[in-house]
Amino acid sequence: MWDGLTPGMLVFMPHSIIFDHMFQLPLPIVEKLARPVIVYLVLVLLLRLFGKRELAQLNPFDLVVLLSLSNTVQNAIIGDDNSVTGGVIGAFGLLAINWLVVRVLFRSPSLTRALEGRSDVLVRHGQIDVKALARESMSKEELIEVVHKQGFESVDQVRLCQLEPNGTFYLEAFEPSEVDKRHAELLDRLDALSREVAALKGTA
Repeated sequence: MWDGLTPGMLVFMPHSIIFDHMFQLPLPIVEKLARPVIVYLVLVLLLRLFGKRELAQLNPFDLVVLLSLSNTVQNAIIGDDNSVTGGVIGAFGLLAINWLVVRVLFRSPSLTRALEGRSDVLVRHGQIDVKALARESMSKEELIEVVHKQGFESVDQVRLCQLEPNGTFYLEAFEPSEVDKRHAELLDRLDALSREVAALKGTA
Protein backbone atom coordinates (compact mmCIF):
# COMPACT_ATOMS: atom_id res chain seq x y z
CA MET A 1 0.00 0.00 0.00
CA TRP A 2 3.05 2.26 0.32
CA ASP A 3 4.28 1.82 -3.24
CA GLY A 4 4.46 5.05 -5.21
CA LEU A 5 4.53 7.32 -2.15
CA THR A 6 7.11 10.11 -2.24
CA PRO A 7 8.83 11.70 0.80
CA GLY A 8 6.80 14.84 0.21
CA MET A 9 3.55 12.90 0.48
CA LEU A 10 4.70 11.28 3.72
CA VAL A 11 5.26 14.70 5.30
CA PHE A 12 1.55 15.54 5.03
CA MET A 13 0.37 12.16 6.32
CA PRO A 14 -0.93 11.83 9.87
CA HIS A 15 1.81 10.96 12.34
CA SER A 16 -0.13 7.91 13.48
CA ILE A 17 0.09 6.38 9.99
CA ILE A 18 3.83 7.05 9.78
CA PHE A 19 4.48 5.53 13.19
CA ASP A 20 2.30 2.53 12.35
CA HIS A 21 4.36 1.98 9.21
CA MET A 22 7.62 2.22 11.17
CA PHE A 23 6.71 0.11 14.17
CA GLN A 24 3.86 -2.16 13.10
CA LEU A 25 5.05 -5.75 13.09
CA PRO A 26 3.78 -7.75 10.08
CA LEU A 27 5.17 -11.03 11.43
CA PRO A 28 4.49 -12.79 14.74
CA ILE A 29 7.04 -12.05 17.47
CA VAL A 30 7.77 -15.76 17.90
CA GLU A 31 8.74 -16.01 14.24
CA LYS A 32 10.90 -12.89 14.47
CA LEU A 33 12.77 -14.44 17.38
CA ALA A 34 13.04 -17.91 15.82
CA ARG A 35 14.46 -16.73 12.48
CA PRO A 36 17.76 -15.24 13.76
CA VAL A 37 18.24 -18.12 16.20
CA ILE A 38 17.89 -20.74 13.44
CA VAL A 39 20.15 -18.82 11.03
CA TYR A 40 22.76 -18.31 13.77
CA LEU A 41 22.92 -22.01 14.65
CA VAL A 42 23.04 -23.06 10.99
CA LEU A 43 25.91 -20.64 10.25
CA VAL A 44 27.87 -21.89 13.27
CA LEU A 45 27.40 -25.46 12.07
CA LEU A 46 28.37 -24.65 8.47
CA LEU A 47 31.50 -22.76 9.48
CA ARG A 48 32.46 -25.71 11.68
CA LEU A 49 31.94 -28.18 8.81
CA PHE A 50 33.77 -26.16 6.18
CA GLY A 51 36.87 -25.65 8.30
CA LYS A 52 38.80 -22.78 9.84
CA ARG A 53 40.21 -21.26 6.66
CA GLU A 54 36.99 -19.29 6.06
CA LEU A 55 37.56 -17.49 9.36
CA ALA A 56 41.26 -17.06 8.62
CA GLN A 57 40.44 -15.30 5.30
CA LEU A 58 43.55 -16.66 3.61
CA ASN A 59 42.70 -15.22 0.22
CA PRO A 60 40.20 -12.78 -1.36
CA PHE A 61 37.77 -15.62 -2.12
CA ASP A 62 37.39 -16.45 1.59
CA LEU A 63 36.76 -12.77 2.33
CA VAL A 64 34.12 -12.59 -0.42
CA VAL A 65 32.34 -15.60 1.07
CA LEU A 66 32.17 -14.04 4.53
CA LEU A 67 30.99 -10.69 3.18
CA SER A 68 28.35 -12.38 1.05
CA LEU A 69 27.01 -14.46 3.91
CA SER A 70 25.43 -11.43 5.57
CA ASN A 71 23.48 -10.52 2.43
CA THR A 72 22.58 -14.13 1.76
CA VAL A 73 20.92 -14.70 5.12
CA GLN A 74 19.49 -11.20 5.57
CA ASN A 75 16.03 -12.03 4.22
CA ALA A 76 15.99 -15.29 6.15
CA ILE A 77 16.54 -13.34 9.38
CA ILE A 78 14.13 -10.42 8.92
CA GLY A 79 11.58 -12.03 6.57
CA ASP A 80 9.12 -9.74 4.81
CA ASP A 81 9.56 -7.00 7.38
CA ASN A 82 11.24 -3.59 7.18
CA SER A 83 9.83 -2.17 10.40
CA VAL A 84 11.97 -0.75 13.20
CA THR A 85 10.30 -3.11 15.66
CA GLY A 86 11.19 -6.11 13.51
CA GLY A 87 14.82 -5.01 13.30
CA VAL A 88 15.06 -4.53 17.05
CA ILE A 89 13.51 -7.93 17.75
CA GLY A 90 15.83 -9.59 15.21
CA ALA A 91 18.89 -7.93 16.77
CA PHE A 92 17.72 -8.99 20.22
CA GLY A 93 17.33 -12.58 19.00
CA LEU A 94 20.87 -12.67 17.59
CA LEU A 95 22.43 -11.16 20.71
CA ALA A 96 20.42 -13.44 22.98
CA ILE A 97 21.38 -16.68 21.22
CA ASN A 98 25.02 -15.59 21.08
CA TRP A 99 24.99 -14.77 24.80
CA LEU A 100 23.43 -18.14 25.57
CA VAL A 101 25.90 -20.09 23.42
CA VAL A 102 28.89 -18.27 24.95
CA ARG A 103 27.67 -19.03 28.48
CA VAL A 104 27.04 -22.70 27.68
CA LEU A 105 30.46 -23.11 26.06
CA PHE A 106 32.13 -21.38 29.01
CA ARG A 107 30.64 -23.93 31.39
CA SER A 108 31.37 -26.96 29.18
CA PRO A 109 34.93 -27.26 27.79
CA SER A 110 34.08 -30.60 26.17
CA LEU A 111 31.19 -29.04 24.25
CA THR A 112 33.47 -26.15 23.26
CA ARG A 113 35.95 -28.57 21.71
CA ALA A 114 33.12 -30.37 19.92
CA LEU A 115 31.67 -27.18 18.41
CA GLU A 116 34.83 -25.15 17.79
CA GLY A 117 37.19 -28.02 17.04
CA ARG A 118 40.85 -28.23 17.95
CA SER A 119 43.95 -26.40 16.85
CA ASP A 120 45.74 -27.87 13.83
CA VAL A 121 49.54 -27.98 13.96
CA LEU A 122 50.80 -26.94 10.53
CA VAL A 123 54.54 -26.68 11.31
CA ARG A 124 56.47 -28.57 13.97
CA HIS A 125 60.22 -28.07 14.47
CA GLY A 126 60.54 -26.37 11.09
CA GLN A 127 58.80 -29.21 9.22
CA ILE A 128 55.50 -28.67 7.39
CA ASP A 129 52.72 -31.13 8.14
CA VAL A 130 51.38 -31.78 4.65
CA LYS A 131 48.38 -33.77 5.93
CA ALA A 132 47.35 -30.91 8.24
CA LEU A 133 47.56 -28.47 5.34
CA ALA A 134 45.36 -30.75 3.26
CA ARG A 135 42.77 -30.97 6.05
CA GLU A 136 42.53 -27.18 6.10
CA SER A 137 42.70 -26.88 2.29
CA MET A 138 45.79 -24.70 2.61
CA SER A 139 48.61 -24.54 0.10
CA LYS A 140 52.27 -24.23 1.04
CA GLU A 141 52.29 -20.79 -0.57
CA GLU A 142 49.50 -19.62 1.76
CA LEU A 143 51.38 -21.01 4.77
CA ILE A 144 54.59 -19.27 3.72
CA GLU A 145 52.65 -16.02 3.37
CA VAL A 146 51.38 -16.41 6.93
CA VAL A 147 54.93 -17.10 8.14
CA HIS A 148 56.23 -13.97 6.39
CA LYS A 149 53.48 -11.82 7.89
CA GLN A 150 54.62 -12.92 11.36
CA GLY A 151 58.17 -11.71 10.69
CA PHE A 152 59.87 -15.01 9.82
CA GLU A 153 61.99 -15.34 6.70
CA SER A 154 61.32 -19.05 6.21
CA VAL A 155 59.50 -22.01 7.71
CA ASP A 156 62.83 -23.33 9.02
CA GLN A 157 62.79 -20.57 11.66
CA VAL A 158 59.38 -21.66 13.00
CA ARG A 159 59.33 -24.18 15.84
CA LEU A 160 55.54 -24.32 15.98
CA CYS A 161 52.72 -22.97 13.81
CA GLN A 162 49.13 -23.88 14.52
CA LEU A 163 45.79 -22.73 13.19
CA GLU A 164 43.44 -21.97 16.07
CA PRO A 165 39.69 -22.76 15.99
CA ASN A 166 38.87 -19.05 15.65
CA GLY A 167 40.93 -18.75 12.46
CA THR A 168 44.02 -17.09 13.94
CA PHE A 169 47.57 -18.39 13.58
CA TYR A 170 49.93 -18.97 16.50
CA LEU A 171 53.62 -19.06 15.61
CA GLU A 172 56.52 -19.81 17.92
CA ALA A 173 60.19 -19.36 17.07
CA PHE A 174 63.02 -21.69 17.96
CA GLU A 175 64.72 -20.92 21.25
CA PRO A 176 68.28 -19.72 20.61
CA SER A 177 70.87 -22.44 21.13
CA GLU A 178 73.63 -22.20 23.72
CA VAL A 179 76.13 -21.36 20.98
CA ASP A 180 73.92 -18.52 19.77
CA LYS A 181 73.50 -17.23 23.32
CA ARG A 182 77.28 -17.25 23.94
CA HIS A 183 77.86 -15.53 20.61
CA ALA A 184 75.36 -12.82 21.51
CA GLU A 185 76.97 -12.36 24.95
CA LEU A 186 80.40 -12.07 23.34
CA LEU A 187 79.14 -9.39 20.96
CA ASP A 188 77.61 -7.48 23.86
CA ARG A 189 80.92 -7.57 25.74
CA LEU A 190 82.82 -6.37 22.66
CA ASP A 191 80.39 -3.51 22.28
CA ALA A 192 80.85 -2.58 25.94
CA LEU A 193 84.66 -2.65 25.56
CA SER A 194 84.45 -0.49 22.46
CA ARG A 195 82.40 2.10 24.33
CA GLU A 196 84.89 2.08 27.21
CA VAL A 197 87.83 2.56 24.85
CA ALA A 198 86.04 5.39 23.11
CA ALA A 199 85.32 7.02 26.47
CA LEU A 200 89.00 6.76 27.52
CA LYS A 201 90.15 8.32 24.27
CA GLY A 202 87.73 11.16 24.83
CA THR A 203 89.17 11.95 28.27
CA ALA A 204 92.81 11.66 27.14
